[in-house]
Amino acid sequence: MFEGGAKVLKVLKKNRIKGSFFFTGNFLRMMQHRKITGKIIKEGHYVGAHSDRHVLYAPWDNRDKSLLSPDSLINDVKENYRELEKFGVYPKDAKWFIPPYEWYNKESVELVSRLGLVTFNYTPGTATPADYTTPDMRNYKSSQQLMDALFGFEQKKGLGGAFILIHPGTENSRTDKLYNNLDVIIGRLKELGYEFDRL
Repeated sequence: MFEGGAKVLKVLKKNRIKGSFFFTGNFLRMMQHRKITGKIIKEGHYVGAHSDRHVLYAPWDNRDKSLLSPDSLINDVKENYRELEKFGVYPKDAKWFIPPYEWYNKESVELVSRLGLVTFNYTPGTATPADYTTPDMRNYKSSQQLMDALFGFEQKKGLGGAFILIHPGTENSRTDKLYNNLDVIIGRLKELGYEFDRL
């Protein structure tokens, strides 16, 4: 799902901000996403890898274990970059890698580093990554709750150097889309004196 992509681009352009987008190989292979992917690149936003098929690299309950063999994990990342290369994005230009589900372990970080890539993640505590949750989930958070948590975190710890993750697409059952509040979030952060940059 990437139903909010056009709106996110419009808000970023209005605010003269370059964002960072991370795509799976599966996403890039879908014909309906080719035009907007090209537009994101043309407008100068960072585009990086998020794995090829969005498979979980480590169990939720035991991060030290790995669910893929080293060869399978490396191949998953390489396949992602093969799809990115079709859009003119090469590993040397896109070294930052967000693992699938934003979940990783020491082994996956080391394996990805052999490809010259750096694993990184959103800033813990910012809350916005929970915008994927749907009303039927126990951990569901409304957009207002997510924004309150984000600015509560800002008051306590600040957001200098923070990476705030907002999904431009979510399940249809989540009608309260956080990306619809992106302009408001940016406006409040600007009022607080923050500046924005892409990777």
